[in-house]
Amino acid sequence: MPTFCAPDGTTLAYRAAGEGAPLVVLPGGPMRAARYLGDLGGLAAHRRLILLDLRGTGDSAAAADPASYRCDRLVGDVEALRAHLGLNRIDLLAHSAGGSLAMLYAARHPTRVARARASTASALGALPPRPLRRGPGPPTQGARGTARPAPTGPQPYTPHSAPARLRGARSRSSPRP
Repeated sequence: MPTFCAPDGTTLAYRAAGEGAPLVVLPGGPMRAARYLGDLGGLAAHRRLILLDLRGTGDSAAAADPASYRCDRLVGDVEALRAHLGLNRIDLLAHSAGGSLAMLYAARHPTRVARARASTASALGALPPRPLRRGPGPPTQGARGTARPAPTGPQPYTPHSAPARLRGARSRSSPRP
């Protein structure tokens, strides 16, 4: 199994399978070796799969610093793999928890990602916390099927911005007392 060095000196392993344009595959788990992905249901017949064993999994060595297992710190490992492969840009495929790593990598190195796809991933681990805002939500359907634009910036709550049912008005379907 081929290996390369991470920025902190940890030896990481990957498995190459198939023929064609390279596709870097990030496993889920979290912290699960890429072996479970197999040939991704025959995808190896069309692409050269580069299946990375994240640090401490599969044939990759365990890191000396436990803090280096954090998802945001694994981004350097993916970048080191790209450089080791000699690729200017990579196509990424991520499964489950690997999706957070792929999103963080794409955010930190946008010029290094040609295409990215995540399967059964959650963006919650990749997104920074945002303050909650009050007021109208995302764009919704307006009158006669036209889309209303989303508000720009925080919207203050006023009694007039509340739906009619909350302001005490009766809807047309409400029976009269």
